[in-house]
Amino acid sequence: MSQRTVNPRRPSHAPPGPRLTALEPITSDAPLTGFAEFGVSKPVVDALKMRGISGAFAIQELVLRDAIAGRDVLARSRTGSGKTLAFAVPIVERLTPSNDSPTALILAPTRELASQVTEEFRAIADVRRLHVAAVYGGVAIGPQAKRSRRADIVIATPGRLLDLVARRLLRLDRVRICVLDEADRMLDMGFLPDVKRILEMLRPDRQTMLFSATLDGEVGRLAARFTHDPVKHEVEDDDGVLVAAADHRFVAVEQSRKSQALVRELAADRGLTLIFVRTQRGADRLAKNLKTQGFRAGALHGGMTQGARERALGHFASGANDVLVATDVAARGLDLEHITHVINFDPPEDEKAYVHRVGRTARAGRGGTGITFVTPEKRSDVGKIAKVLELHAEFGEAGLRMDAPRLSGSPQRPRNGNGNGNGNGSNRRHR
Repeated sequence: MSQRTVNPRRPSHAPPGPRLTALEPITSDAPLTGFAEFGVSKPVVDALKMRGISGAFAIQELVLRDAIAGRDVLARSRTGSGKTLAFAVPIVERLTPSNDSPTALILAPTRELASQVTEEFRAIADVRRLHVAAVYGGVAIGPQAKRSRRADIVIATPGRLLDLVARRLLRLDRVRICVLDEADRMLDMGFLPDVKRILEMLRPDRQTMLFSATLDGEVGRLAARFTHDPVKHEVEDDDGVLVAAADHRFVAVEQSRKSQALVRELAADRGLTLIFVRTQRGADRLAKNLKTQGFRAGALHGGMTQGARERALGHFASGANDVLVATDVAARGLDLEHITHVINFDPPEDEKAYVHRVGRTARAGRGGTGITFVTPEKRSDVGKIAKVLELHAEFGEAGLRMDAPRLSGSPQRPRNGNGNGNGNGSNRRHR
């Protein structure tokens, strides 16, 4: 396995202007390399230029030549780094229209990501007369089956794809190229058995490309089994860039005053704002409350129908609603442009969830702000997250203190002042 690692480019923030696509490179002091230099054909280069895309990001620079040459690829890159074009461009370059059954398959963990990847493909697939179809649950299976049978490129979630195959509504024996997009997310969501079943159905001489935020553990074992002599590409310090690219603020607030604090944040200068809550009911309730106070807000969670979810995303992406209240699962893979603020109304469970949430802003070189509300009850938990992510100064600026590390062998500190383990004593309240 060959390997190449680079530091990611950090283009400067784009000035206000026309609406930009999610993967549009932003002008930087060091000019980005043109796609033609990586063997991309003129029709595809022109199609990219029509979208305002003329230069490649780091992950695209690494992957394009090998992918166009037909090599198996393992790529470590986060969401929002431009990875979709890193596999979409080579697929469009390598395929010819068939209108028989799919010759390229992209597996994605969520309906939202599958839908977004489909739109990215259509922008360049049209110039090669390639047909693209999305396959995911929550909508009628008949129309999806009809479109996917005639498509050259299918972007699918694992469950619905297996459903179509089991009903003999779709065949996969002609798939020449397979991509696992956000492979780590797919495995985290429990799709490993489904992914294995799908890969075992495909022809052994296919090209396989795997994109993931991590290439070790279960992802690494999956890659070792289902790829042949892959070339490995990594964008150095990928996760660190994701966190460092955003401004981080913590807000100390009593539980009863969180709604007022949120209104103050939303009244400030901002663009599209994504708010994270813990539960579906909480998302609906908070969105409703914000509407009554004059904000253009919508909700997004797994309890909504697919049609309702798509409408919520459409209203948010267009700016018809500039506030979206979402749960973690519903927002996985969300890749929308111009989200300037992410607000953790309810704190994330751990540092990985924090990175995922705040990673919805400050994407592809743009700036952004992540704000986390910290109640006295959650101060210790959020402090641990801030410590792992080295956000000590930002945590302290909110008047909050992290728990001191416990000395080995020292007795455990009681949870309240009197040592009986009940209540909310002083050592849980650092303001």
